[in-house]
Amino acid sequence: MNRKNLISLHGGHSGQYCNHAEDKLEDIIKKYIELGFKKVGITEHIPPVSDQFLYPDEIKNGLTASDINRKFEEYFKNIKNLKQKYASKIKIFAGMETETYSGYVEHIKKLILKFNPDYIVGSVHHINDVCFDYSKKSYDKIVLDYDSHDGMYEKYFDLQHEMIKELKPFIVAHFDLIRIYDKDYKNRLSMPKIRQKIMRNLELIKSLDLVMDLNLRPLARGEEEPYITASILKTAKKMGIRVVPGDDSHSIEQAGLNVDKAIQILESYGFETLQWPDPELL
Repeated sequence: MNRKNLISLHGGHSGQYCNHAEDKLEDIIKKYIELGFKKVGITEHIPPVSDQFLYPDEIKNGLTASDINRKFEEYFKNIKNLKQKYASKIKIFAGMETETYSGYVEHIKKLILKFNPDYIVGSVHHINDVCFDYSKKSYDKIVLDYDSHDGMYEKYFDLQHEMIKELKPFIVAHFDLIRIYDKDYKNRLSMPKIRQKIMRNLELIKSLDLVMDLNLRPLARGEEEPYITASILKTAKKMGIRVVPGDDSHSIEQAGLNVDKAIQILESYGFETLQWPDPELL
């Protein structure tokens, strides 16, 4: 493996700024350097637009949206300092990961103007303002709301399409995250109505020249394949869409985990893995 091509453009969540992560951000960056990474994107979650969208762990810790906004300000100060401190060893991109709930477009555009990130990672974690990936219980509730997994999938891809169109994120994150608690996801993703929405979203990504995230978090959980599933990854390759590894790490231990494997997967499909897209060339 050529150590020069190790990269993650969706990762580096730390316990300093994310309640469901661990460890200090600087220590996570040191781990990337130790592993031989030359480029890494740190993509902390944006603060919620209001207390309505606090995660359960944030509520448990007695935090408010204002508290998390202050942490986010600290994050951008810290990441910019760390960029300079370790510039001779690694190229760090200061990014942020979006959400998609009521009021998100205006909220995120304000954050972009305020913090001027190197790039953003576009994610969908909510359907009808309910987070579906935090727990199987919340996921199953949304399935019931739509009377089926199929309806839930269709809504997810509609929300993703809206997010891509409105925000034009450099990285489109974990494209098929909606499958997270669905054991039959491979069949479901091939169903005509769902497949049609997938193709529509891929065509939008291609037309905007955006990059897709080969998200490795499922592999860290012992699952069979990353987000994106093989059938969608194959289609992305045929369409000429760029795909880059993202470890989606939440600790020192997870930093860089399975990136070697991701590069092998991408190479097996014929993707370019020696000259990665660079957020600073936006």
